[in-house]
Amino acid sequence: MNDAKEEIKSRLAVEDVVGQYVELKRAGRNLKGHSPWGVDKTPSFMVSPEKGIWHDFSANKGGDIFSFIMEVEGISFKEALEKLAGQAGVDLSKYKGGDVHTAQKKSRAKAALALATKYYQACLVRNKSVCEYVFYKRNLNRPTVAEFKIGYAPASGKALISVLQKHGFTEAELDAAGLLNRFKSDLFRNRMTVPFIDSSGDVIGFTARVLDKSEPKYLNTPETILFNKSKYIFGLYQAKESIRRNGFVVIVEGNMDVISSHQAGVKEAVATSGTAMTEQHLKILSHLTSDIRLAYDGDAAGVKATERAIMMAGDLGIDLTVISDYHGAKDPDELIQKDPKLWQKAVEKSIPAVDWLLQKYEENLDLSSAPGKRKYSDIALKLLDYVKDEVEKSSYEKKIAQKLDVSVEVLREKGDRLEKKLASSARKYLKTPKTTLKDSQLEKLENSLLALKVFGGLTKTDIPLEIPDDDTRLAELELIFNHEHENTKDSDLEIEAAELLARYKKALTKQEIVTLSAQLESLDEDSDEYLSLLRKIQTLQHSE
Repeated sequence: MNDAKEEIKSRLAVEDVVGQYVELKRAGRNLKGHSPWGVDKTPSFMVSPEKGIWHDFSANKGGDIFSFIMEVEGISFKEALEKLAGQAGVDLSKYKGGDVHTAQKKSRAKAALALATKYYQACLVRNKSVCEYVFYKRNLNRPTVAEFKIGYAPASGKALISVLQKHGFTEAELDAAGLLNRFKSDLFRNRMTVPFIDSSGDVIGFTARVLDKSEPKYLNTPETILFNKSKYIFGLYQAKESIRRNGFVVIVEGNMDVISSHQAGVKEAVATSGTAMTEQHLKILSHLTSDIRLAYDGDAAGVKATERAIMMAGDLGIDLTVISDYHGAKDPDELIQKDPKLWQKAVEKSIPAVDWLLQKYEENLDLSSAPGKRKYSDIALKLLDYVKDEVEKSSYEKKIAQKLDVSVEVLREKGDRLEKKLASSARKYLKTPKTTLKDSQLEKLENSLLALKVFGGLTKTDIPLEIPDDDTRLAELELIFNHEHENTKDSDLEIEAAELLARYKKALTKQEIVTLSAQLESLDEDSDEYLSLLRKIQTLQHSE
């Protein structure tokens, strides 16, 4: 794929690709703008047209047009390659060799789904009773129906197949697109249809709602060569600009909640489309914003879904908040039908997810009884395992201890016992803990040190980092050096390098302590290896 990459790069200027997301202004030989991730107050996003690279100094990210699209869209390299190839007019099938068949299969599936979407839209307009359902019962307006490409699948068993076969599509192609049921008839019949749209704006499937009381209420496209429900986020294509601009995303439970929310002015709403939230969903959204707000129902299922989300987010280092003030409505869609402004206000008043969850368990348990206190403390301590910040964790411990009318020490002792019990019972199943990823501060220090090593002309300070041989990476380092040392005297570069190196070594030591501590958890406390590792950690702590 390197040939394809270079061909795309030769056709697309970095400033044109980035300029679709960031307003750029000339700054000498470079271009400057605000971070698309909304983390800067003054412009800190730099683009070098000459080098074909970009670097965001506030978010500490950088690279070429492919890394930019991956970061800003929250997609994989393969998806970024396909998106940019489309913009550049590059036919990737020429570069794929043995993968040509798969590329053609995907292309035909997309074409079939695009035509199906237009057909369903036309069927909606022609059916008066369905229009009444969509526009009056569901209270959707014409711009919303057009934005989400809402349509209607006729009740006839082979209406869509007949139309698409007249346009040259085979039964096998329609099956690959997920448009047929197991009897090789139309999958969607007598339903309101809403397309699944990917990051490039292509239709990759549908969700369809019944118009009567038959079951299932919603029917989704099955997994296909285009649609993967564990990765797909409904409404993200329509929401991403608002998410980037306003700095937050709202995750609701249903697709209709998303559509109603957008119509009500809260265009940051998305849904995980008929499946439970996955780590992949959270990772995709965290590329766009760190402010993720959940708008789940307050019933038992919603509580469990929030609990799972907190655990996943804790492992990924993401903080979640919960929107809970529905004014008596059961979900966002019902609240919006009541008054759209109430939903807008609810979104602004999200509370930390742990607080919301503790409150829910408090409502459902009798904290005046010993069994109630035991269950509440079990749940609370389990949640606190996913709170990484020590100050935040300490604050929760005090609140929980007060609710239970016990001391913080007693609560912590129970936590230690539960942890040891869990470790003891699960020890033989534990895998080696993953090495802690470098945090953004460590990466930023590495970038600054490498920039100084390559372009600073240092003679005294030995920086123990390997110089990259990748041209894009070197160009990015040059951009970093010019930005950070534009007004630095040559004589001061050595001093700055020495100070940065000292900070870098300290950060590395902290990272090593975290990694070794994680390894320590999987060892027997009486083993020689455990004691050896413990001494090493203590030595590192004293050297900080």
